[in-house]
Amino acid sequence: MGLYTRTVPSYGSCEPDDRMDDTAEADRLLQDTDDAEGVDEHLHISPYPSSLNSEVQDGVRKIEAISKTWTQRSLVIAYLGIMLMAFCTSLEVQTVASLTAYATSSFSKHSLISTVLVIQNVVNAVIKPPMAKFADVFGRFEAFCIAVFIYVLGYIQMAASQNVETYASAQIFYSAGSTGLQILQQVFIADSSNLLNRAIFANLPDIPFLFTVWLGPMIASWVLKQLNWRWGYGMWAVLLPSAFLPLALSLYINQRKAQKLNLLKSKPWKGKGLKKILRSAWFELDVFGLILLSAAVTLILVPLTLAAHAKDTWRNGGIIAMIVIGGVCLIAYPFWETSKRLAPHPLLSLGLLRQRSALAGCALAFFYFMAFYFSVQPYFYSYLQVVQGKPVVTAGRITQTFSFMSTIAALVVSFMIKYSKRYRPFVTFGCVVYILGLALMLLTHKSGKSTLQILVVQSIIGLGGGLVNVPVQLGVQASANHQQVAAATAMFLTALEMGGAVGSAVSGAIWTSYLPHKLVKYLPDETKGEATEIFGKLTKALSYPMGSPTRDAIIRSYEETMQILLTIALCACIPLIPLSLLMKNYELDKACPLCLFLLLFNVRTEFLTFFSAFKVDQRVKGKLIGNIGDSEDASPITPQLSAFPPPNLSPTKRRSQHHLRP
Repeated sequence: MGLYTRTVPSYGSCEPDDRMDDTAEADRLLQDTDDAEGVDEHLHISPYPSSLNSEVQDGVRKIEAISKTWTQRSLVIAYLGIMLMAFCTSLEVQTVASLTAYATSSFSKHSLISTVLVIQNVVNAVIKPPMAKFADVFGRFEAFCIAVFIYVLGYIQMAASQNVETYASAQIFYSAGSTGLQILQQVFIADSSNLLNRAIFANLPDIPFLFTVWLGPMIASWVLKQLNWRWGYGMWAVLLPSAFLPLALSLYINQRKAQKLNLLKSKPWKGKGLKKILRSAWFELDVFGLILLSAAVTLILVPLTLAAHAKDTWRNGGIIAMIVIGGVCLIAYPFWETSKRLAPHPLLSLGLLRQRSALAGCALAFFYFMAFYFSVQPYFYSYLQVVQGKPVVTAGRITQTFSFMSTIAALVVSFMIKYSKRYRPFVTFGCVVYILGLALMLLTHKSGKSTLQILVVQSIIGLGGGLVNVPVQLGVQASANHQQVAAATAMFLTALEMGGAVGSAVSGAIWTSYLPHKLVKYLPDETKGEATEIFGKLTKALSYPMGSPTRDAIIRSYEETMQILLTIALCACIPLIPLSLLMKNYELDKACPLCLFLLLFNVRTEFLTFFSAFKVDQRVKGKLIGNIGDSEDASPITPQLSAFPPPNLSPTKRRSQHHLRP
């Protein structure tokens, strides 16, 4: 049987090749690179340009090589795997969201919800860059496996925790795994979609929220009544790995095909000693940068939620020491990251922030999510039960209305971006709607409001959030070439989570500082001695019937504390509209797709045929660069690519159209 050879067209062209047939795969498989005997010495498989560039990491080369083996069927299976895993994780999120208050209350530490969320957001903030780095260095399949394993460890530890310290520490594994899956899903979608359509497909993992938002609170209520909150965590240790299997098999099988096609090195670390491997991992993953960022964020924010419980509060030596050390780490971090000698592969691509759109987009994400954690999280669920008297299921559904509406809004705005070829107007409009929703939430925070009134307000906030999130992420991603796309996505999501961490920390500080004093002030004399227990246990606060003097005092204390949080949330929204106007209003139909797709269009188009129901304009403006930046002077993808001529920009230029064939 003759060996398959093919010619790769110039990288100045976007002309697609024919798609590989599922039935023809076997005829195109080559012998393994480790078995060179018998291979035609004239055989030539054209490499990707990144394979010529020593600066491109093995994981990036690997996904570029794997893309050559995708068929329509295998890509559909991979995306079905993404959807199945997204359904499982979204159902888990909707379920455990109603369990956190009861878990912390079982340890008489209800107020430490904010500490738990700070830990979650800190881990979410610092784990995205190394997980993206891990995917770039080792590969997408390997990164997915690690994320799922860590996720399961977190479930098991939370289910078995016997004190709040163990429960809080479990958030490290839980959050690392969950946010790892989040970033890897987005990186995979960025690997397999072009810039113009990415806003649509970036929302695929969010679609299950449209259904699970109603199922999660029902499951949580059933678990609390029939079992206990521990089962609400433990069951996911079995369900999530099962949901991951289709995607794992799809990625692994296509990775093996790429190895048989001689398209990637089967053992990238082969021939290296342990010292060289550890040295490479240290620099490739920027381990010290990760330590600096983690220490800075954790040591500054966590004390905000703990100071009220510490001896001498803010004068406590331990609290002061943590904040000082955290501040030093925060100051040292940018110096480390910008040193080419100390951090040749920095954790965050801070150079992207030189571009106006990337900087404004990350700042907008920070303030947007900070306002969210002053309002909808972390104490809104408890507020609904105590102040508004809502049962578990109703309170759970109200708090998840944001996810439901933001998902719908994100899907709609994605198609509007697709056909309007613009994204910035939606960002600005979304900011206006988001601020309006928070203002209405402040005006209607008193007790006695109907479920419908609260749902309408939360729907408006969710609508604004959905209009903001996806377009801003698209703008930040548009500033990166392929080698930077994972880092750009990670930087955006890191800014988002950092805002959430700051919001959670400040919310916790306000809650623990104001609520206990207000309870002592307003509680009747016969229950003043129970103020500490009421503050620490949600179940204790709910034990007093609506209309009783004690419940009225608790409601007044909650209302006044919530009013402070909502006022600060509105203040955090002040920069949103100006930041949205600072982002450049790209013409997306003239924007060059991410560099990966400039590469893929010339070697394998079945990677994109799943998305071919849409007509894609592949015109490139200016230099042939990895992606559109803020100027046409952006650096090319690799030194080799700059040698290719730019595509024809005449008005009669041919468009590449891809049609999904059965």
